[in-house]
Amino acid sequence: MTKSKEIMTTKEVAEYLNIHPLTVHKYAREGKIPAFKIGTDWRFHKKYIERWIKEKSSSGVYAKHNLNSIF
Repeated sequence: MTKSKEIMTTKEVAEYLNIHPLTVHKYAREGKIPAFKIGTDWRFHKKYIERWIKEKSSSGVYAKHNLNSIF
């Protein structure tokens, strides 16, 4: 049985989000994505990345407007 990794590297988060690793590093440095440092390396809790994705997804246009008012 394989357990998904709870702590992810910059490269793993980049692959997970389908963005460049330098973008992940920039977001972490700017506090735009939940992250912590071990020495000089950024690390990411997968559960916080997933929560961050949900928060970003729910702040979209359709979440701000009632869908019934569109139809």
